[in-house]
Amino acid sequence: MAEAVLIDLFGLTLNSQKNCPTLLKTLDAVRSHHAAKAKLLCIMCCSNISCESNGDLDTYELETTNGLSALLREFEIVSNPSMAASLYTIKQKIDEKNLSSIKVMVPMHRKTLMKAFIDQLFTDVYNFEFEDLQVTWKGGLLKQSTEISMITTQELEAIQNEIETYLRSLPALKGELTILTTPLISDIFIHGFTTRTGGISYIPTLSSFNLFSSSKRRDPRVVVQENLRRLGSAAGFNVKKFYRIKTDHANDVWVMGRKEPESYDGITTNQRGVTIAALGADCIPIIFADPVKKACGVAHSGWKGTLLGVAMATVNAMIAEYGCSLEDIIVILGPSVGPCCFTLPRESANAFHNIDPECVRLFDSPNPYIDIRKATRILLEQGGILPQNIQDQIQDLNLCTSCHPEKFFSHVRDGLNFGTQIGFISIRE
Repeated sequence: MAEAVLIDLFGLTLNSQKNCPTLLKTLDAVRSHHAAKAKLLCIMCCSNISCESNGDLDTYELETTNGLSALLREFEIVSNPSMAASLYTIKQKIDEKNLSSIKVMVPMHRKTLMKAFIDQLFTDVYNFEFEDLQVTWKGGLLKQSTEISMITTQELEAIQNEIETYLRSLPALKGELTILTTPLISDIFIHGFTTRTGGISYIPTLSSFNLFSSSKRRDPRVVVQENLRRLGSAAGFNVKKFYRIKTDHANDVWVMGRKEPESYDGITTNQRGVTIAALGADCIPIIFADPVKKACGVAHSGWKGTLLGVAMATVNAMIAEYGCSLEDIIVILGPSVGPCCFTLPRESANAFHNIDPECVRLFDSPNPYIDIRKATRILLEQGGILPQNIQDQIQDLNLCTSCHPEKFFSHVRDGLNFGTQIGFISIRE
């Protein structure tokens, strides 16, 4: 049984007295069948629902009007001339109740169009069931009775443009967009680390500047893309030349220009105008810059990647590919979980203890506390990076992501439906 029922009356004339009986009958049938189980009954329309009349109503018409008015109070009504705005508002209502099973009652000729919008605005977290809405208005307003089998390329572009235009109009949530930077990186680069403020993601654990979408999260790609567009506009990079790592919690590095691996936790490039980014939500997003050879890199370093040496693997790729020198490479560690909040089973903690005993606190406990930042610095220094060229303890960059929910996303704190911040860098064109 569906947790939410959406009735699509979009594009139909709903303010006519002659259509009141049909509308009353349709909605009453929906309520009778679904009200006991569904937690949300919602009507989507492009105009207000009313039963206007030019003259006095007879007894039947008055009873119908009053009955419809009473019935409508049991439905959430979303009225907006934009399909994108209407469905996004409905999505918010669904997410507020944490629902995922949705029945859509839609006229047959609009089903393909509705599916196209839903594909853009929802993820695989949601399960949709479609039912043909059988409504015949007086005057024959439903002229098409068959389903349109496909959306043309032009129609899909129009749908995407409508959605993008609407999302651009939404205000930033949780404050202004904030980019953390460091003077240690030369001005020939654009760089920074994002926080969780200034985006449009509204789901509590993703709000508001989430920069990663997946089939397991409620934030659709179009919302993340709008957040990224705002970041590109603020930082000054081209979002059409933006590349994220494909995380595997390992130490593979993609050297841009070579064949792209299926997964990788590091990227390097010397291409101007290309922005590369490492994800983080407790794991360390690391950026690398060589102002001499004009090359840069990023790495995603969780506890596994730290032990596997992903940071030095990225450094070594820059040396091998671009002729960088160890003494010229600047390394910045972005915000990550601190040793105050991150624990591992003792057998895993032992590997960090072997790097340096100071990387582990309460080593004799079943779940010792781990300092992945200290371990990363030690491994970088052992690899030949100059200590003064590693920045990990300045401004907001060293704040624990788990301890600061107002600033950062955190997997440790928020669980599986966590948001993602990034560290990014590019060489100015």
